[in-house]
Parts: sequence; structure tokens; C-alpha cells
Amino acid sequence: MKLAITGKGGVGKTTLSAALAQLYARDGSRVIAVDADPDTNLAATLGFPDPDSITPVFEMGDLIAERTGAKPGAMGSYFTLNPKVDDIPDDFCPEHDGVRLLTIGGAAREGGSGCFCPESAFLRALMAHLLFGRDDVAILDMEAGVEHLTRGTAQGVDALIVAVEPGRRSIETARRIRGLAGDLGIGRVWAVASKTRGDEDREFVASELGDVELIASIPYSAEIVENGMRNAGVGELLDGPLREPMRDLRARLEGELR
Repeated sequence: MKLAITGKGGVGKTTLSAALAQLYARDGSRVIAVDADPDTNLAATLGFPDPDSITPVFEMGDLIAERTGAKPGAMGSYFTLNPKVDDIPDDFCPEHDGVRLLTIGGAAREGGSGCFCPESAFLRALMAHLLFGRDDVAILDMEAGVEHLTRGTAQGVDALIVAVEPGRRSIETARRIRGLAGDLGIGRVWAVASKTRGDEDREFVASELGDVELIASIPYSAEIVENGMRNAGVGELLDGPLREPMRDLRARLEGELR
């Protein structure tokens, strides 16, 4: 199963990504989480003890040069368009609580933009391997907004999950993401409502989403807010307010995708 999580900034997409990854890991799946957001908050949200020590792929200049045959940032030179990347998940991804983490880094903004540079070739090969060549559960925490879809970063996923909150701006972003996803051939685009305060919020989100189906909701919780303020891992939340919502979401995904 390969899932990409996206949405407007601040709606809880990284919390959703981390919670899904840890839930699958707890239940015995082999999980790789990909932090494709230049803000790189997924490691901390997953509870890695020293997230600042994790080297993003796009800071591995020597590795990119070795695999592509050209220095990062090089333009107008010859380099390998299909570099070897199959060992990256096992050799370069730290693991915590059963979740392997691959951090792309800030250069991901350029990596999928269509420029013929070594970083672009490396990223495309890496995404293709992760999204098509593995039987594990892959969870991609995408950058906020819609720009990543214009670069095609999320092509090949089984489903795109848009985190939304009860607000028109968040819902409008979800609609735009739905349209761009269709252009890329991503047929399954679902929404998860966050910070809902009751049936009225859930009904509002569902009615405003149009053809984006709402498949789960996560109620507002002071415990979730406090967890984020402490920059703590979501593991403790899976034993508390996220337990039932995330298991309901997983059951829905299993029914649709397995």
C-alpha cells in the first residue's frame, strides 16, 4: 500500500502521516515513511530521538554524484538518468519503533521540477523504486499545498489522502488537489477531516468537499494540541485520542485498497 498525505499547511497532515505509519508498524507491517516536505517535521512527529541528526537525501552530495556520475547542481553535463537507488531504503534510512524514515530535504522543491539535473534524476528513480518496487507500506508526507502535484511527485501512489479542517480555505485546497490529481491519473483521492468538534463540523466538511469523499474524521483534542506544542511523537496519541479514529481509517483503507 502506497499512500500520499497532503493538504493545506497547518491542518495536521504530518500528524496523520506519522500516526498511520506507526499504526501499521505496530500491527506488523514493514513501513517506510517518506518526508517529502521541505520543512522536515516528520522525524520529530514519529518520535525519533535526535531528528536533527538525520541527513536528508539531498544533502548526500557524494552519494548523488556517485550514483549519477555528476555533481549535484550540475547543468549541461552528462549523468545517469536511472541511477541505482534500490539500496537506499535499507542502507540510508534510520528506523524508530518499526518505521524506516527517508527524508528528502529542501532540495525536493527543485528535484521534481523537470530540470535535467542529477538531483532530479536521483529523486525520480528513488520515488519510482519506493512507489512501484516494494511490497511494504509506504507513507509519503507531502509538502503543504498543491505545488508538489504540479511536479508529479505523487504519481504512482495507490491513494492520495487530503487532510482538511472545517474551513473553506482548507476545503478549497482539497478541491484544487483533486483536480490536479486527476490530471496525473491518481483516481483515488479521499479526505480526512481533522479538528472536528461534532457532527455539524463533519457534515459541513462532507457537504463542501464536492466529489472528494470524506472517509474519516479526527475529533479536536486538547491532548493532540498539547502533544504538538511539546513537539512530541504521536505514539502516545495512538494510545489515546487517535486510537479509534486511526483504526477506523485503517479499516476503511484496507477495505478499499487490499
